[in-house]
Amino acid sequence: MISVKRTNWGIFAILFCLVIFIPVVQAQTPFDITECAVGNATMVYQSKECTIGGMEGKGIIFSHHENKVFDNCTFHVVVIYKIADGKRRSDSYWKIMDPDGDLIIAEVVVLGPEKTMKFVHGTGKWKGIKGEAKGKTTVAGRPAVPETIQACSRYVGTFDLQK
Repeated sequence: MISVKRTNWGIFAILFCLVIFIPVVQAQTPFDITECAVGNATMVYQSKECTIGGMEGKGIIFSHHENKVFDNCTFHVVVIYKIADGKRRSDSYWKIMDPDGDLIIAEVVVLGPEKTMKFVHGTGKWKGIKGEAKGKTTVAGRPAVPETIQACSRYVGTFDLQK
């Protein structure tokens, strides 16, 4: 009799864990995107030891993933950066707008060549979005006009929509 009760509780515990954890696993949506931007750069200060500047850009995103999430989104980004002791750090904030007009606010931190994007806010269908991606610059052209930027970066990550 005791073994039957233990078996029933064991089966119940396994089923309970599956019910709890399967939605979490299913909620993760992968993405693989490239963003390309053009914009203006502003030098605040420059010396051999330290450079501080900012950029503002606008661009478009296209998806490499079969789910096509974020494909054809546009964005506006503001960046502040510092280069000191040969190390680069930048912090940027992105307003990403999907084709329906719903928004995602993202934060990107760049330390050297490493980029980390985090979703911090969303509206409409993106309300409650949380996620993260790793990225890197894939191409940066020579500025066509002084004090401008033209570049693309690729990000791979996951997100979920929290209710």
